[in-house]
Amino acid sequence: MDTRSKDKTHSDNSTVTASAGAQASAQVQALLRLRELILAGELPGGARIAELTIVEKLGFSRTPVRAALARLEQEGLLDALPNGGYAVKTFSERDISEAIELRGTLEGLSARMSAERGAAPVVLNEARDCLRQIDALLNQPALDAEAFSCYVNLNARFHALLSEMAGSAVVGKELERVSNLPFASPSGFVVVQANSPKARDMLIVAQDQHWQVLDAIERREGSRAESLMREHSRIAQRNLREAVRSQQLDQMPGVRLIRKRS
Repeated sequence: MDTRSKDKTHSDNSTVTASAGAQASAQVQALLRLRELILAGELPGGARIAELTIVEKLGFSRTPVRAALARLEQEGLLDALPNGGYAVKTFSERDISEAIELRGTLEGLSARMSAERGAAPVVLNEARDCLRQIDALLNQPALDAEAFSCYVNLNARFHALLSEMAGSAVVGKELERVSNLPFASPSGFVVVQANSPKARDMLIVAQDQHWQVLDAIERREGSRAESLMREHSRIAQRNLREAVRSQQLDQMPGVRLIRKRS
């Protein structure tokens, strides 16, 4: 092959790579924007969503929009309709409670697998560093909005590291799916806690459980690690009950997807 042929081949490959990268970027952007519209209530619960309508609304081509719709169905935010198209899914309080229970079960399984298989030292070190940062936050006598926001990010990071420790693509994928529901994520109710006088105390309890489960994983105590993670999810269950009683659900993202009791 002469130099000109090589240059042309390289150019063609670069074009294909750039095109694939642009398509992937468009899919991510379409997914984020569509999820945002749903959680903000701009696409109300129960509303039918047609692919062409979303294409016009978001300004993306049909391919990334089609991929975004399929992904949101997998995440549980959309229902596929028998005659085509999708509808925005709604949730009862029981649905939310069961989603939290499912997350706790999966995280318990993930923690047990991490302990039994042995977690990678580098991931354990990252998890310890993450918890030390949370400790520093909670050492403050009071938490402001910025501190709560930082806690949410660190808490999500720690839970992601716990999932990574298990080394299971199957369990990890299912955990990601259920955690993508805003009210079932590990930090789903932290925004509700922010206005509670007991907020810092509740986070301290959760943080102690974080350290305990990490200790169980390091000691290769699978049953203990699983039990701790399942118990950890019960904090979210309690926060759900308190939020319903105090009518604070309106502070949560995705609240318009929650069906009120008649």
